[in-house]
Amino acid sequence: MLFDGPILDALARGAVLSAFGLFWVIFLVRIVGLRSFSKMTNFDFVMTVAMGSLLAGVAQSQEWTGTLQTVTAMACLFAVQYAVSRLRQWSSRLNALVQNTPTLLMKDGVILHDALRKTRVAEEDLIAKLREANALDISDVRAVVLETTGDISVLHGDRVDEVLFKGVGPA
Repeated sequence: MLFDGPILDALARGAVLSAFGLFWVIFLVRIVGLRSFSKMTNFDFVMTVAMGSLLAGVAQSQEWTGTLQTVTAMACLFAVQYAVSRLRQWSSRLNALVQNTPTLLMKDGVILHDALRKTRVAEEDLIAKLREANALDISDVRAVVLETTGDISVLHGDRVDEVLFKGVGPA
């Protein structure tokens, strides 16, 4: 116990452990790099969610052994993510296992309804993304891509460079 009273002790423990956990995550990110919290793959997304859960676990630890176990788990997740990101560069099979394929939802002003159905994206959601991207005329939309992160990219204008379609697959 940091303080005699249970309420003061709980408040102090929560504040100290939260700050410690946050600085621990910042320290790990400084070692591994900013890519740690990117949304490039499914694995990255799971890493981000898991880290949030573990940070909450640190803040709520009742015993020092629980705190130690949680910060060790954080470090191990960062290490695994780092290793997987390195191995993806050398192994196309691992890359295919970890990485989704971006999917074309719209091409040259035409909505690809089969792709919407396969990816479970509602046409209303697609239209909302077009509005968000300031697409003023549907015929000016060169492509809409459901990215590996779940984000939707809208490419509009007079033309689009074919390199932007690299790795984009049909639904």
